[in-house]
Amino acid sequence: MRAIWRVFGKEVRETLRDRRSLFTTLIVGPLLIPALIGTVISLAIRHSGTENTGPIMLSVAHADRAPRLLGFLRQYQVEITTVNTDRERARRLVAHAQGPLLYIPRDFGARLMAGEPAPLRLYANESNRSVQGKVARLSSLIALYSGTIARLRLVVRGLDPQLLTPIAMHLIDTSTPQSRAALTLGILSYAILFTMLMSGLYIAIDTTAGERERGTLEPLLTVPVAREQLVYGKLLAACAMMLVALVLTVTVFAITLPHVGLARLGMSANFGPAVAAGIVLGCMPLIPAGAALMILVASYTRSYREAQTYVGLVLLVPTLPLIFANILGLAPRPALMAVPSLSQHFIIMGLLRGQPLPGGEVAISVGVSLALGAVLVQLAGRLYRRERLLG
Repeated sequence: MRAIWRVFGKEVRETLRDRRSLFTTLIVGPLLIPALIGTVISLAIRHSGTENTGPIMLSVAHADRAPRLLGFLRQYQVEITTVNTDRERARRLVAHAQGPLLYIPRDFGARLMAGEPAPLRLYANESNRSVQGKVARLSSLIALYSGTIARLRLVVRGLDPQLLTPIAMHLIDTSTPQSRAALTLGILSYAILFTMLMSGLYIAIDTTAGERERGTLEPLLTVPVAREQLVYGKLLAACAMMLVALVLTVTVFAITLPHVGLARLGMSANFGPAVAAGIVLGCMPLIPAGAALMILVASYTRSYREAQTYVGLVLLVPTLPLIFANILGLAPRPALMAVPSLSQHFIIMGLLRGQPLPGGEVAISVGVSLALGAVLVQLAGRLYRRERLLG
């Protein structure tokens, strides 16, 4: 163990001397990325609130054909601007404009008075994301106006408007502010795991391909110490940097998330000290596997630049399951908890929702991650015993 700790101390000192690597490892990843994500979430929440409650700018062609409809829309913060255009020109205008355009046909009033379906044309460029919310609000308002007219028609004919509602369904939302926030904060698990792995990348490359490129690897392997002890010291240094980055990243998220404005959407960031500690403990078992995998890949490369390329690609492997989990809406179960990184994602999301996973599933995650790390560490030790490592 003395040899391992000496190698560990050597690698840590060299890493601390390299200010650029240290800045990237402990500042850019753990500090700036959480702050950036928090800022983006805050801006998205503010934009969503403005989009759902702010006024809607609506251009209307032939407004004189439906004055009551437009009066109804004005009650709901719809600001009307009248334009004089035909249907073909309306399509061209909306294709380049930011807002929707409502076209009222000539026979709208006559068909409405006759009790027939009265057509309306709403032109909108829905490839613009900001327009999508406006179209949804306008559609719901027009549907509300249409429903009001339909009920009045029944009353005039002596019929009960409730005849149009044979079934009354009430949606009972059992979600909590924490679980709703977890949907918005789904990117957090990706950011935490990716930042943690990235923080070990530079030390893993520098202690392998970097030393080979500088010509210091061969003298290091000739010292009277078992070669696997050398690699274990390097692994321990990489693990230490990844642990520091993990703690910093989670701490910054815990500080910033309560201030991003989730309360505006009826959410709350369940990211107190206990949750932060649980996330750190849940992700720690993945650290040895990540460090050993990066050192194994970097050991087969011949230059620092080549190592950066291949190790950077390898970092995508642990994050791919997270992407599929979000796309497919996967839920935790014992089989999936045996997939490293994916199980850590489930642990993070469970803690954010205030719904910790069963102890058995957490044990599967910890056990499989540590077992994989042990296997990869043993492979790295065997690799360093080979003479071809110097070739």
